[in-house]
Formats: sequence, C-alpha cells, structure tokens
Amino acid sequence: MKKNIAILGTGSDVGKSIIAAAVCRILADKKESVAPFKSQNMSNNSGITPEGLEMGRAQIVQAEAARLSPHVDMNPILLKPTGEKQSQVILNGKVHGNHTAMDYHKNKEFYFKEACKAFDRLEKKYERIVLEGAGSCAEVNLMPNDIVNFAMAEYAGADVILVADIHRGGVFAQIIGTLKCLPVKYQDMIKGFIINRFRGDIALFNDGIEYIEKRTGKKVLGVLPWYTHFKIDAEDSVEIEQCTSFKDFQADKPAIAVIRLPHIANFTDFHALSKIDKLQTIFIDQPDHLSKFKAVIIPGSKNTRKDLEWLLKNFKNPLEKYKKTGGCIFGICGGFQMLGEFVDDPEGLEGNPGISKALGLLPVQTILKSPKTTTISEFTWAKAKGKGYEIHMGATKIIDGTPLLEINSRNSLSCTDSDGCLADNNQVAGTYIHGFFDSSQVLSKWLGWAGITIKNSFEDMNSTKEKDYTLLKEHFENYIDIAPLL
Repeated sequence: MKKNIAILGTGSDVGKSIIAAAVCRILADKKESVAPFKSQNMSNNSGITPEGLEMGRAQIVQAEAARLSPHVDMNPILLKPTGEKQSQVILNGKVHGNHTAMDYHKNKEFYFKEACKAFDRLEKKYERIVLEGAGSCAEVNLMPNDIVNFAMAEYAGADVILVADIHRGGVFAQIIGTLKCLPVKYQDMIKGFIINRFRGDIALFNDGIEYIEKRTGKKVLGVLPWYTHFKIDAEDSVEIEQCTSFKDFQADKPAIAVIRLPHIANFTDFHALSKIDKLQTIFIDQPDHLSKFKAVIIPGSKNTRKDLEWLLKNFKNPLEKYKKTGGCIFGICGGFQMLGEFVDDPEGLEGNPGISKALGLLPVQTILKSPKTTTISEFTWAKAKGKGYEIHMGATKIIDGTPLLEINSRNSLSCTDSDGCLADNNQVAGTYIHGFFDSSQVLSKWLGWAGITIKNSFEDMNSTKEKDYTLLKEHFENYIDIAPLL
C-alpha cells in the first residue's frame, strides 16, 4: 500500500478540489491505482453514478481525472443545503433525510463510522487514495467533531498537503496561522504547502517562499499560477456569486442569461455554453436588460418553492413581457418545475407542506414526492442524441403542449419514456435532464431553437473534459513538485 495523500486547505474555495483532481491524473498516468475520497461534501452541485446513486460533483471530476467511473464510496456523505440551517443528507448515494445543522452535529459519530466504512472499502481496491478536506482545516470550534479534515487524514494514515490561496491576500497569515491553530500531531502530518492562484511574476515571490519555509520548517511544494486556458468543474457556486453588471456586455455577440437563483443547483450544466467563444453566457440576478438576450434559462434549485417565491417577486412580469417580444425561455429540473402552473409539496419535502403557484409559462403541474429520481439518462431530441442525468423529487405532468425529449434508457435499462415540455409556439421549454448541453448534437439544436447561428462545430463535453484534465496535469507539473510525497 502506497502512502495516501490528503489535500487540506486554509479556507473554503482555495482550490482543494482542483488540486486533488490534478494529483489523481498525475498518479493515474504513472499507472498507479488511485481513487479520490471526501468523507463529507456540502454542495448542491451533485451528480449520478452508473448505479444511479448520488454523490458530490467534485469527486466525480476527480474520478474522471483518475480515469475511473465514480462510485459513492468516494463521497459517502453529501449535504445539500435547503436553507440557512437545514440540509438534505445523502448517505451512500441515497436520501437519508432532512436534518438541521444541530441534528446532524449530534450524529457525527454515526456519520464518521459510515465514512470510515466507505474509505475501508475503497482502500481494498486501490493502491493509493487522494483525500480532499473541507473548508478550513483549522476551525478550532469544529475540530473535535470534524469528520473531513485531519480526523479522516489521520484515519487514512495520509500525508497532508496544505493549500493556500494567494489571490485573496494574507497568504502568510493563512499558512502560519493555520499551523498555529493545530495541535502538534496535526502539524506534523503536514508535509508541504501549495500556494494557489498566483498572478504576475512568480520569481518575485521567492523571498516569500523562503520566509514560509524558514518560519514553518516545511517545504513549499510550489506556487500555482492562475489559469484561464482550461476549465474544470467546480464544487461550489462561488464562481458565479458575482452576477453581471453589463459593463463587459458585447452588443455584437449573441448572449444567453442564466438566472442566478438563491438556491441554484448544478450550475455546471452551463459550462458547455460558456466554452463557446462566439457566445456570451451571463448569470443574472435582476431582470434588467432581458431584451439583450436570445434566451433566458431558469436552472436547477435545491429549494424549488423558496426560489419560486423569489422568482415570482423579481422576474414574473419581466419574463412574460420577454416572451411576448419573442424571447425564448428554458427551464432545467427545478427551473422546469417553476415554469409550470404550480408546485405541490404535500409531504413538506422542502419545508412546510403546501402548493405554490408557479410562473404559468408551461402547461405542466408538479407534485413533489419521494423517492428521489436519480438516473443517468440517454435521450433523443428529434434526431439529436444526448446523455445526461436526473436528480429530482417528484413528477411533472404535461397538461398541454408536447414532450420535449424521448428517453431511450435510464441507468442502462432501455425505456420508451418522454421528458420535458415544449409549448407557446415553441418559445418555452423545459426538461429534467442535467448535462443537457454536453452533447454537441443537442447543443447545436438548442442554439438553433434559441435563434442563435454559430458556424463553428462543437465538441462533446466528454472530449473537452479529457483535454482539460491533460492541461490541468501539465499546468500542475510545470509548477508543483510532489515527488517528495510519492
């Protein structure tokens, strides 16, 4: 058994997920049998395994980087926030209930045991495990009940790499302050540092490296520059927190708006669109300037009725006006539900039971109910073939209009179902399929539906991802030396 490696951070969104993916690809290309692992994820950006089980997208990305099919043992616990103090808990790929932060905290011992069982199963299959931590690894108030950072790294017998983000400033305080907050046994587990997101001439930071190494007695494994020449799916929605102010809007370039819902889920659905050079994909949180867009997309949500309330207040009249002037409106998953006549939650799956009137732009009606649908689905839109995944509670019934898609298989089992709805003179449509744009055929057809003509041919996202993982590996190897840990 080779030494496991844990990628921990000085804070949230310092780049742990991406660095873990880079290490997985490097080790896989060295012909090592390597797998990713994160005991507990907190994110509404999830995906589906080939078995039809749900897990965090970060570990799906890392599995792809390691040239593996994702498995829920790589992320046994997933917390999907539904509000400020409550999350849906996914355990071993299935819904385990909705819990407040306090309820979950009281059951940490149980969840840690479950995480250790998953790790043990994984370790029997692979030579080396690359673990990812969560947030800051030095939250002293949370450390006694932590099941993600040092507790898990200690259980795994892993060497720790500490990641800091120089872009947000205070990198010396990040690193040295983190060490000062840790007990000695955890300090000793840290074998080196990676400084992420550097801009400018790295040579100017040589004195900084010397200072850190002298103060800590530990090696800086490298300084990783900011990159823009490839894109890796992110775990959190931090990348879309800042919505557009239209100061960079290009009037001569077609644009698509994605409404940035308060509880947006699976925002990575739009990476295929954002990769098109001759197209602007812009996240908005205000209804100003809708007329500038060829299409408006309502994305998925982890709290459909809450986000629907916000949407009705801020976007209902502007969307109706936008449709009347010829605009195209498209909904995905929760966004599809919101476009309908109502969303009924009789069991209180998202909060208090009740019915919420929806936007009324599609002739569909939704009832939220268990169990959760989690499938990898192959589909056809006219002659365009695609593959995506479904993660949703309940079912949506079409009252009028026509189904958008033919579903050819779910979780590798052939079927003859339909999905989605197309109505209002083909201006409004919706689907439950995440990853809808990842097929080049479907992407081309959707752009045509939205009245956007782009002559370039498109590459399937799977091919694009492979190139991006290669570029990530090369970028990492150019600047980081992890040989001492191998």
